[in-house]
Amino acid sequence: MKKIGIVVLLLTSMVGFSQKMMTRSGEIKFDATVGSSVDEVKATSNTVSCIFDKATGDIAVQAMVKSFKFKSPLMEEHFNENYMESDKLPKTTFKGKVVGFEGKSGSFDVEGDLTIHGVTQKVKTKMTVTVAAGKVSIAGNFTVKLKDYNIDVPALAKKTLAETAKLSVNLDLAPKP
Repeated sequence: MKKIGIVVLLLTSMVGFSQKMMTRSGEIKFDATVGSSVDEVKATSNTVSCIFDKATGDIAVQAMVKSFKFKSPLMEEHFNENYMESDKLPKTTFKGKVVGFEGKSGSFDVEGDLTIHGVTQKVKTKMTVTVAAGKVSIAGNFTVKLKDYNIDVPALAKKTLAETAKLSVNLDLAPKP
């Protein structure tokens, strides 16, 4: 009977120290504005989901394409209907690893598979991971070429829509319940 009690105590304590962190309110911003253009092609999503395993460094991020909000409703409509085809391809994902993460704050390589517009590409970038007060924050910036994800920029749009997009990621994670 004593052994069963010890096993239950060990299992309970292991569950209490879960290594999985998550958020449903992460932020991704993108900017595909042509340098001197008056029309900004910028949007933000504040409903990005992420699960991060502190023990392995595995990370999975998902954003619904329609969650990106623009200043201009017309630009948002063009983004969803003409470029991202969000009814047909509703989400963008990243599945990968924070390389070398051992539970401490620092700058780390993050590499894995980024899927945008139904196309998956290998990516590698640097991200800052901050560990404090039982929480983890992951933040960084990188760029993607739209053509790599089969997103065509028509000739008429080239004055306002760049061929590369700058992405900014900010994920504040708490222990998974």
